[in-house]
Amino acid sequence: MTNRGDQKSFVVMVEEGQPGRGEGELSKGAVYKSIYSQDGLDDLHEGMQSTWDSFVKSKEIYPDKKMLGRREMVNGSAGDYVWLTYEEVYNIVINLGAAIRYVGVQPKSKVGIYGANCSEWFMAMEACNAQSMLCVPLYETLGNEAVEYIINHAEVSIAFVQDTKLDLILATLPKCTKLLKKIVSFSTCSAAQRSKAEASGAALLSWDEFLKLGKNNPTDLTPPTTSDISTIMYTSGTTGEPKGVLLSHANILCAIIGYDHFLRERGQQQTEKDVYYSFLPLAHIFDRLTEELFVFLGASIGYWQGDVKKITEDLAVLKPTLFVAVPRVYNRIHAGIFGRINAGGGAKRMMFHYAFDMKLKSLYNGFKHDKAAPILDKIIFNKVKMAFGGNVKCVISGAAPLPSHLEEFLRVVTCAPVVQGYVLNTRQIAKPPDIHDESQRIMFVQSSGLTESCAATFIQVPDVISMHGTVGPPLPNIEVRLVSVPEMGYDALGKPARGEICIRSKTLFSGYYKRPDLTDEVLVDGWFSTGDVGEWQEDGAMKIIDRKKNIFKLSQGEYVAVENLESIYGQCELVDQIWVYGNSLESTLVAVCVPNQPKVEEWAKNNGLMGDFARICRDPKTHAHIMAALNATGKAKKVKGFEVIRGVVLEPLPFDMERDLVTPTFKLKRSQLLQYYKTQIDELYATQKQQ
Repeated sequence: MTNRGDQKSFVVMVEEGQPGRGEGELSKGAVYKSIYSQDGLDDLHEGMQSTWDSFVKSKEIYPDKKMLGRREMVNGSAGDYVWLTYEEVYNIVINLGAAIRYVGVQPKSKVGIYGANCSEWFMAMEACNAQSMLCVPLYETLGNEAVEYIINHAEVSIAFVQDTKLDLILATLPKCTKLLKKIVSFSTCSAAQRSKAEASGAALLSWDEFLKLGKNNPTDLTPPTTSDISTIMYTSGTTGEPKGVLLSHANILCAIIGYDHFLRERGQQQTEKDVYYSFLPLAHIFDRLTEELFVFLGASIGYWQGDVKKITEDLAVLKPTLFVAVPRVYNRIHAGIFGRINAGGGAKRMMFHYAFDMKLKSLYNGFKHDKAAPILDKIIFNKVKMAFGGNVKCVISGAAPLPSHLEEFLRVVTCAPVVQGYVLNTRQIAKPPDIHDESQRIMFVQSSGLTESCAATFIQVPDVISMHGTVGPPLPNIEVRLVSVPEMGYDALGKPARGEICIRSKTLFSGYYKRPDLTDEVLVDGWFSTGDVGEWQEDGAMKIIDRKKNIFKLSQGEYVAVENLESIYGQCELVDQIWVYGNSLESTLVAVCVPNQPKVEEWAKNNGLMGDFARICRDPKTHAHIMAALNATGKAKKVKGFEVIRGVVLEPLPFDMERDLVTPTFKLKRSQLLQYYKTQIDELYATQKQQ
């Protein structure tokens, strides 16, 4: 391992910048890559061309090692984890692949997988790999229209479906049977469900029936090559129809090697001894890549029960060494911890906040996470580790950027370096850890990227406090340059260099399925245009400062970067979710806000407001209270006059997928939000004009 902890810059220049040479040609900044890849990356094992080869390699090295685990149900209650070994999983996968071929599905065909994370999900995916078929995952939260669109657009011919999703898939079947002729349940199916499938010209089989079919009709493997497409991942998108991102086996393998290389360089590598808790959607590239990494290492993957309320219970039984979640989950943890602290009385609250401030100050003074406040860790903060099962040594966040206050919170209470990564598009009982035992330290990593770049793009370097508020330097397998955005005043050749972030890598997708027009818009000469505006920092970290695409102009001519404002106003402690809106016909901004229910209900109780949460949100006093809090947050962050929110709608229910207001990764769907709240938005503007 190379020890570069004292680096002044974590990037090296690959190519110099280029000024625009003619009218309309944009200037381009220098190309940089990670300091950790200046000597090259680790090679793949000899003969490894695909993710199938990665699985087979681990099976050969660790045949009896635990691979996939689930909670065993005993008298209606979840018991211990029961495991399938690498050898057992391999044998099941071989039979699944043979059955798929026996029912007439050929290599290069598309296979749908629809349901929550589980062993069957992963084994169905590996069966696709064994026979050179393309896995088409569908988020378990998708509704009828999205499922129908993806099945037809991808031309899915066979689908593996969770038993709780069978009725939904059968409801869409009449509009999907041009190619979809076979459905396989993750477990069992009823006679009525079989009849409904047959009525639409399809066949429905149970998991055991399908396995028996493959066992009785063996066939040769058809393993994929490096350039073969492994999966079509549909990004839900915030506007328009889902886009099918084509990712090859080479893309996934390169991403695995780059991420593994970075962890090894930093002394935080995962090994075959590690255990991962899987609950983020396998249909999302973030979890998919993590599980592929663990298979590559020969490590173990334990699946959740499918209930977010039982995550803590699962963790206590599984005792994972790796926990991966999204900021939304960590935000709940933040709210829960502070809720308990505040409910504990004045002395307890005062002690916690004193300890918090002391440790945070030490971190900013340059102390590493394990040296900043070891006594306070032992007395107060190490208790947080028990919430993750007691054995966690690495906690990763991705799929959305961490707000600054949440990053600081996690740096302190997890006793770990918080590493914020780049995100686009796109949840026991054991002896307390020994404060002096380095093996029991938790590392907190935030790393993510785009589906189009196979997840990871940038990642903070652990224990480099100067990277707070940035997404860090590029991962070892990524090259980055900035391109000027003159209409927004960003110069890629300026000091500091600012511009649209463009990336080049072997992890980049080959295009959007059946959409060459969209591919050509974002993929030019091997460079992917992200739409995000970044600024290089002196240490080689990237700071996201704007969004090229989500900007609009108010009637007075001022441009508004709405995502930046949502990030600012989202730091208000009374706010859980916020959508900021404006247009070129109006001179002011308005917003729809989902208040933080515990905090607002506590305020209401202290101020004599009665009723349920919806009634509290309708009360003018609550409206005035939250408007004042939003204005105070904006003032503290020094927003400009035209960036001040002048009106707000209070929504008691979270923005959700059921109303089509957010994507499966909880990104705001702006056009749908406008349509849903149009009446209230119009009323806000009308009221302003009357004042």
